[in-house]
Amino acid sequence: MATNKQTQQDMPNAHLHELFIDELRDVLGAERQLLKGLKKLSSSAKSEKLKNAFQAHYGQTESHIDRLKQAFESLGLAARGKKCKAMEGLLKEAEEIIESFESDPAADAALIAAAQKVEHYEIASYGCLVTYAKLMEHTQAEELLSATLAEEKETDVLLTQIAMKESNVNGA
Repeated sequence: MATNKQTQQDMPNAHLHELFIDELRDVLGAERQLLKGLKKLSSSAKSEKLKNAFQAHYGQTESHIDRLKQAFESLGLAARGKKCKAMEGLLKEAEEIIESFESDPAADAALIAAAQKVEHYEIASYGCLVTYAKLMEHTQAEELLSATLAEEKETDVLLTQIAMKESNVNGA
């Protein structure tokens, strides 16, 4: 842990430090916002498999928040999030989809599309964070963020599987 609490002048690629911290705060805010969105997605899903996937991701998201707090701690910083405008927009779009497709046979397919947009945003965010952590040799933060990145990718794959087996298939 001592190697993670380097002073800025000792750290490789220190020019990335402020960006890294800002992005950590942004993704912490995004994950907290997502908790509310996942509840809405889950209650709107018709398929039990999709409901369960959203509920499982809710639990994962709580773990993602805990890991982010640990990442901040490994850097000697308080875990402070900020409002993520991207997640706010993605969740607003998801709410519009819920309203627009509520009684439509494509409702679950639309929910999956909205959820995958969120996942892809998270994958991009965590991918950048892992890279920054690696370049600055924040080993503990890198490990924590990599674990979350892997889970985000798994969720995206799961949503695609549900779409292909159920939601996007006629008569499902």
